[in-house]
Amino acid sequence: MVEILYEQGPCLIVNKPAGLLTQAPRGIDSLEVQVKDYYRQREGKQPGDNLYLGVAHRIDRPVTGALAFARHARAARKLCAQFADRTVSKTYWAFVEGQVASDEGTWTDYLHKRHGMAQAEVVDALHPAAKHAVLHYRVLGRRAQGCWLEIKLETGRTHQIRVQAASRGHPVLGDAQYGSTLSFGKPCEDHRLRSIALHARQLGFNHPMTGEPVDIVAPTPASWQELQLP
Repeated sequence: MVEILYEQGPCLIVNKPAGLLTQAPRGIDSLEVQVKDYYRQREGKQPGDNLYLGVAHRIDRPVTGALAFARHARAARKLCAQFADRTVSKTYWAFVEGQVASDEGTWTDYLHKRHGMAQAEVVDALHPAAKHAVLHYRVLGRRAQGCWLEIKLETGRTHQIRVQAASRGHPVLGDAQYGSTLSFGKPCEDHRLRSIALHARQLGFNHPMTGEPVDIVAPTPASWQELQLP
C-alpha cells in the first residue's frame, strides 16, 4: 500500500518503506512500480496504458522516508533541477551505535563509490575519484545502545550518511553492510529486505509548477518504536 504524504497537481511525495528499491529494471519490484500501479488502479488505466512518473531523487533500499515524484516531464525537470542545484531542504533521522562525542557538529570527508558495487568508502582527498561529502548533525537523544541524530546533508553522495557515520565508529543501527552489530526492525532472512535506522524525515522544496513552498514531514515506521524515543 502506497503511503502518500502530499499530492498537489503533478507533484507527489510518498513515504518509502524499507527493503524496497526506489527504481529497478523491468520485472523487479520498486516504489516506482508500486506508485504507477496505484495510479493505474485509481484512474482505471490498463497495464499497457502509458503513465508517466518522474523520479526526482532516490533513497537507499533499507532506508525509509519522504521521496518525491512528478506526474509529467516538465514538472520532473523543474523538480530535478532543484535537487541538482541543492536548493532542496533534506533532514534525516538516524540512530547510530555508540555515543557521538559532541552534541552537534559537522562531518567532512571524501568518498568514493566502489566500481560495480553498491558500496562507498572514505578515501584521501587526492584520490582520483574522490567526492567531497559534508553533513551537519545534532544529537536529539542518547540511549544505552547509541545516539539519535538529526542530520542535514550539504552534499548528496552514495550512502553518505551511512559511510560517514560508520567511518567514525558509529554505524547506523541494523546496517550490517557498514559494520553494525545490532539488529533493527523486523527480522528477515533476505538481507535485501531488512531495514536500518535511517529515515528521510523532512523534505522541502518549491512546487515545480506554482513555486509555492512545500515542506513535508514523514512519520517514522513502526520499527522505530523499539528505540523508545520521545
